[in-house]
Amino acid sequence: MTGAPPLLEIRDLHVSAEDGAILRGVDLTVGAGEVHALMGPNGAGKSTLAGALLGHPAYTVTSGAIVLNGEDVTRWPTDVRAKAGIFLAFQYPESIEGVSVASFLRQAMAARTGEEVSVLEVRVLMTEWMERLGMDTSFASRHLNQGFSGGEKKRNEILQMALLQPLVAVLDETDSGLDIDALRVVGRGVRAVREARPELGVLAITHYQRLLEELVPDVVHLLVDGRIVASGGPELAARVEAEGYEAWR
Repeated sequence: MTGAPPLLEIRDLHVSAEDGAILRGVDLTVGAGEVHALMGPNGAGKSTLAGALLGHPAYTVTSGAIVLNGEDVTRWPTDVRAKAGIFLAFQYPESIEGVSVASFLRQAMAARTGEEVSVLEVRVLMTEWMERLGMDTSFASRHLNQGFSGGEKKRNEILQMALLQPLVAVLDETDSGLDIDALRVVGRGVRAVREARPELGVLAITHYQRLLEELVPDVVHLLVDGRIVASGGPELAARVEAEGYEAWR
């Protein structure tokens, strides 16, 4: 069989933290242009999976593999994975005093491409994307996430995703604590980035169906007690919303 490899393959992934085993054999494949949603109750291991994908030091992969675009990245450091094309939108983005959004993005783009990026180039790209995302252009000179509202932080994450052009974007409960308007901002933002780059793969980790109404996933997976217990279409998310997770425990 020929053709391009999937963008992201998670193969029989077992992950532990200080408290012991959390993920107990997760298999998941995201192809080019696909949107996958991962749902599950608190403590199921959703954020552990997000952390493990980016090589967070709190988590140890005890067996299995993470494969990005055909390359096994399981043992790669976090920064190398990010340069290779995995992007993580955090549930609670860090604020960095003294570093402007524009300056942060310029450094991140240089790290991602391995080449210097001019201030002008960053400004032009940022202005174009801020207009598309409905952001005030004065945003560029503000300190990263300093005094940002929840919605502004999420817009900023989408802006980063647009400029860094990852292969795969992992959205870790990016809808956490957002009102319905901010949620629409996230949904529209992700759609705008996907329109510009249709091959982008997305793994959206969420508690709620309402984000999925904005993103419309191709596949929904349920993670319960460290394992994917069911996969299906958007109707699976609707069933969870109506019935909860008891049927799969």
